Amino acid sequence: MNDPATTKRAPVRVIIAEDEAIVRLDIKEILLSAGYEVVGETGRGDEAVGLAAETRPDLAILDVKMPGMSGIQAAREITSDARVAVMVLTAFSQRELIEEARDAGVAAYLVKPFHRDELLSAVDNVLASCQQEWAIDAEIETFGPEGSAAEDKIATRRLVEEAKGKLIEDAAMNEAEAFSFIQRTAMRTRARMREIARQVIDGSISP
Repeated sequence: MNDPATTKRAPVRVIIAEDEAIVRLDIKEILLSAGYEVVGETGRGDEAVGLAAETRPDLAILDVKMPGMSGIQAAREITSDARVAVMVLTAFSQRELIEEARDAGVAAYLVKPFHRDELLSAVDNVLASCQQEWAIDAEIETFGPEGSAAEDKIATRRLVEEAKGKLIEDAAMNEAEAFSFIQRTAMRTRARMREIARQVIDGSISP
């Protein structure tokens, strides 16, 4: 995993909403040690919505059960107003909860208790996943959809995922590097990412 502390990009801005103060402090210390910037923290779900509006974070980490508003309700409010990656923390792994969280704009969940590496890996994955989704959305807005926007997004995501897999296997890239190659090549050639993905898959383009 690329440690954000070793890159030259601005640090990822994070808010934490967790009603257990000890857990919240642990999360904050882990993120700070890895180079993330914690721009707000609270123990209440309703305050998390206000923090997100005030600080405009890149990532919100929300506990599912909190006073004022649940983490899933807060996620729905936060993602309706801005592009924020959201990960929820839960003590349970329930299918109904996962589906409800996904519908609320939650990109991932992490079951408590967790270790440092599990948290950082989950954060890394949720940021990469959201950045990819937002890039696909932006491309569809720029080029216009081929057919319906929903179908275009699904087709693009499927091809990009297949192309990433090939780059990971053949070029020894990690997931973020593979997507970056597809995105940068598309931008340079003024093509859609799905077209670049097809060329990666058939072998006509390689790093």
